[in-house]
Amino acid sequence: MIITSTALTALRTGFSAAFKKGLDQGESDFKRIAFTVPSSTRETTYGWLGKFPNLREWIGARVIQNLTEHGYTIVNKDYEQTVGVDRNDIKDDNLGIYGPMFEEMGMSVAALPDQLVFGALAGGFDRVCYDGQNFFDTDHPVIDESGAVVSVSNMAAGSSTPWFLLDVSRPVRPIIYQEREKFAFVARDNPTDDNVFFSKQFVYGTDGRCNVGYGFWQMAFGSKQPLTAANYASARAALRGMKGDHGRPLGLGRKLLLVVPTGLEGAALEILNAERDAAGATNVWKGTADMLVTDWLN
Repeated sequence: MIITSTALTALRTGFSAAFKKGLDQGESDFKRIAFTVPSSTRETTYGWLGKFPNLREWIGARVIQNLTEHGYTIVNKDYEQTVGVDRNDIKDDNLGIYGPMFEEMGMSVAALPDQLVFGALAGGFDRVCYDGQNFFDTDHPVIDESGAVVSVSNMAAGSSTPWFLLDVSRPVRPIIYQEREKFAFVARDNPTDDNVFFSKQFVYGTDGRCNVGYGFWQMAFGSKQPLTAANYASARAALRGMKGDHGRPLGLGRKLLLVVPTGLEGAALEILNAERDAAGATNVWKGTADMLVTDWLN
């Protein structure tokens, strides 16, 4: 192939189409446990985390509910992937491998939110959320009915494979996916570019900016106990009993999602789908939550 501007334009168009094909093929589950927040700066501060707004009877003047300022900040990170196409491969028309490579590039972009979001879920036992405690912790500070600060737990410690029970009934989900710049296909394929002159490579790639963080810890329960009906019941009770400051019930638990790695799929199915339990009695937990089995927790 003779390298001309027309030939390079055709290559760029083909590589970009392969990238988009891979992007469109990506299957994503992250939206089931996370909500997307657009970001317009290097970092975004979520000062409103820490307070579920509540209605009150209107007697006298309005009472302005100032959202608790916690200063929880998520800093955007840069991500990129780059492929160099050897100039000789273009001249020799040896381009068959590159189409699948750019398709894989698109699929990796589509998978990044899942990778980050489920990574944050799995890492919640060791990563801090807005109140300064780990997202899954036994000591989240909450103000009770008397005005005293008490500790509330949203985890069960242990040494078994972790599993998670989440409330996904609200617009705000337990995990935040923050998007600053969408991923785009870019090219440095001018014959006079330094990468071509010094390395005889035409360079194509993608880049974007995003990150993840934590929303309300009250909407998630993480367990390292064995996934049994009894432990599932305890996690469910913990979520349904969650209260905001001053003892206000949060009304969680009406739409639950049990999130497990592939190794716990059988146990999850037994709890949520079986008609009867191991003793032959009616399985009272059948259909009480949806189930999400994900490779990202393996």
